Parts: sequence; structure tokens; C-alpha cells
Amino acid sequence: MEVLVKSALGKKYLQIEEETRFETRETIEMEVIILESEKTTKITVETTVDAPIEKVWDYWTDPRHIMHWNNASTNWHTPYAQNDLKVGGRFLSRMEAKDGSQGFDFEGIYDEVKLHEKIAYSLADNRKIEIEFLNLGNKTRIIEIFDAEKVYPVEYQKQGWQAILDNFKSYVEK
Repeated sequence: MEVLVKSALGKKYLQIEEETRFETRETIEMEVIILESEKTTKITVETTVDAPIEKVWDYWTDPRHIMHWNNASTNWHTPYAQNDLKVGGRFLSRMEAKDGSQGFDFEGIYDEVKLHEKIAYSLADNRKIEIEFLNLGNKTRIIEIFDAEKVYPVEYQKQGWQAILDNFKSYVEK
């Protein structure tokens, strides 16, 4: 018998079984073949901020600023942020609905930090994020590439991360 099985992690497997009866003392054979690869979907969001790289970098990395822009909608906020910006350093932003109905910690560990150029980090679920900062004189281009999670649709994730990036842009340009 062949059965297509989807695991709790969303991976699809082809399960092949030979049914047996224990009273006949026949052996049971089972083979599992991975049908989907471990490929990760990458999502890119980007913007150009009308500010020099030094200001953009400071506002991106300083927890006092992070708390003002790190939300995807006006119904959410970041009441707490900490940031140890160095390779191996940790960051944490507490993101909550303003009505207190839900919230979560967004946290990770820095894999790469190049002043005014690049930040790369890993989240607790092993997803990777890279942010490039391109110095355009009095403007700064930000390109953020992140591994999609498996729970929400890719377009939904892209919209959320883009909304946060747009809030960052608005905050810096005030």
C-alpha cells in the first residue's frame, strides 16, 4: 500500500508499507522517501531612506529607536528591545498588539556585522536574515532578504516585513 503523508513540519513523504499479520509472524517493512527537498523560500523587501547611512544604521540598531518603528501596523508596538550588535551577540524585540490580545518575542543571534554595510542573523527556528545597507550619499538603500517560515503564505510574510520596513523609513525621515 502507498500512502502520501504530510508531517507536522509540512514535509511530504511517500510511505510504502507491506501489511502483515502478526499471527503469521511475517515481517513489516516500511520505507520513507522524502518527496520535497529542504529548499527554503527567500523573500526580499527593500526601500530607499532619505537619510545618510550613519543615521540609518543608528536608527536600525539602537533599541531606543527600534521601539518606535518595529511594527507592521498601528495596532501593534514594540514596548521592549535590546540589542548586542556583534557577531554572536543577541537581540530581542517584544512585539505586542496594543490591546494586549497577543504578542511574541522576535529574537536571534548575529552571524555577521559589517558597520554601515551588512547585518546577518539567525532566528531561534534557524531561519536566516540578511540586511544590506547601500550608501547612496544622502540616501541609503536597505535590502532585506529572509527565509520564509512554513506557517504563513509567502505573500503575507512579504507584506508584513515590507510594512515594518516602510515604518522604519517613515520614522527615520521625520
